[in-house]
Amino acid sequence: MSRLNVLLVSYSFPPTGGVGVLRAASLARYLPAEGIRLDVLTTHNASGVGTDSGLLKDIPSEVEIHRTITFDLPFGLKKKIKKLITGGKTTHIASTTEPADKPSFFKEAIQDFLLPDPQVTWLPALTRAARRIVRERKIDLVLITAPPFSSVLLVERLRRDFPQLAIVVDFRDEWLSTTIDLVSFSRSERAVRVAHKAEAKAVKNATTVVAVTEAARREIRSRYPEEPEEKFQLMPNGFDATRLSTMSAPVRRSGDKIVVTYVGTVYGSTEPTTLVKAMQALPPEVKSRFKLRFIGHIEVPRYREALLELGDMVELRGFLPQREALALINETDYVLLVTHDPLNVAAKFYDYVGSGKPILATIHPQGDVRRLLEELRAGWWADSRDLTAICNLFIDAATRADRLASEFRPDIAKIGEYERKPVAQRYASLLQSIAHWNQNPATSHTEEG
Repeated sequence: MSRLNVLLVSYSFPPTGGVGVLRAASLARYLPAEGIRLDVLTTHNASGVGTDSGLLKDIPSEVEIHRTITFDLPFGLKKKIKKLITGGKTTHIASTTEPADKPSFFKEAIQDFLLPDPQVTWLPALTRAARRIVRERKIDLVLITAPPFSSVLLVERLRRDFPQLAIVVDFRDEWLSTTIDLVSFSRSERAVRVAHKAEAKAVKNATTVVAVTEAARREIRSRYPEEPEEKFQLMPNGFDATRLSTMSAPVRRSGDKIVVTYVGTVYGSTEPTTLVKAMQALPPEVKSRFKLRFIGHIEVPRYREALLELGDMVELRGFLPQREALALINETDYVLLVTHDPLNVAAKFYDYVGSGKPILATIHPQGDVRRLLEELRAGWWADSRDLTAICNLFIDAATRADRLASEFRPDIAKIGEYERKPVAQRYASLLQSIAHWNQNPATSHTEEG
C-alpha cells in the first residue's frame, strides 16, 4: 500500500501538557512507522494547564509540525471569565438543580462571541493554514481531533474547497449528551443550538467519525440515522507502556499509609464533593490509614476547598509533567478514578490500568468505565452519587490492602490491547482503509474497532 499523507489537526500539542494532548502526541509518535507521512497543524500558544516538553522529544523528526497563532485567551484568564459568566456555579450530574441567574448583556455578548468554545478564535488561522498544507503537502486525509469542539467547524470549510478529500473527525469526548453540560464554557440555549448545528455539519461533511468508547460511538451515531453505520468507528485511548513500570503484583510495606493517587484535572465531571463526604464519614481507624494524593489542576475553587477539608489526609500536588505524574502512580497502592460521566472514559483510566495498580473508582453505574473496569478486572467501583457505597469501597480497600498481591488479578492480555503503540497501529490501518475507500467508493468500507 502506498504511503498515506495525513494532516493531523490538534489545537493542543506538545510542549503543551495535560491529558488532552496525549492522543495527538501518541498518533504523531507512532503513525510514521505505519506507512504514514504525517503533518501536524497546531498552535504556538495553546491555552493549557501546563507544559510538558518531554512529550515533544518522543515525536519523530520526520513529522512536520506547523504552528499558527491563536487569539484564545490564556488558561488562567479564561477561567476567570468563565467564572464571571457562570457566577462560580458548575453544572454536573451529581449536583442538585439551582435556579439560573439571568445573564447580563455583557455576559451574553461574551458567550455569543466565544461559541461553540473560546478556541473558536483559532478558526480563521486554522482554516488558512489547513487549506495551504493540504495543497502544498498533497494531503490524502485530514484527521481532526476534538475537543476543542470548535475545531470541527473546519470540516465544512475544507469540504467546500476539497470535495474529494478524506476527512476524519476524532471525538475524544462525546459532546452533546454529556460534555456540553459538564464542562462547557457556556451552557446557554444558544450555545446548545450552536453546538448541535456544528456537530451535525461536521458529521455530514466528514468521511468518518471516530469515538473513543463504544457507548459514545453509539450515542453519536443515534443522532444521525440517515448516515451509514460504517461512518461511525471506534478507536480507544491507550497507555504508554514505555513510561510505566512493568506490571507486577502490588506490594505494600507493612504499617505504611495506604496511598491513593488521582491524576488529572478536577472539574465538573470529576467533582469530588461526595467523595470528600464519604471519606469524612469513614470510621476513624479506617480514615487514619489513607493518604489521598491529587496530581493536576483543580478548576473550581470550591472543589479545592472541599478537598482541603480532609486535612492531613489529602495532598494536592498541582500539575506535573506526565513522566513525573506516572512515576508517582508507580509508587502508590491504589489509583483513584472519579467521574459522573456515563459515556466518556478519561484518558487517565488507561494509564491507570497500564500501571498495574488497582483502581478505586467512583463512577456512573451505567457508564462505559464500569464495563471496562469489570472486563479488565482492573479494580473496584462504587456509584459516584452513593455516599454509603463509597464509604464501603474504601473500607474494603483498607481490609484488602495488605493482600493485594493475592487478590488483585487484572487481565494482563486484554489490558495489553490498550497500549498506545498497538492502538496507533490499528488507527493507521483504519486511516489507510478510509483513504482507500474514499478513492474507490465502489469498494466496501473496512470496519475497525
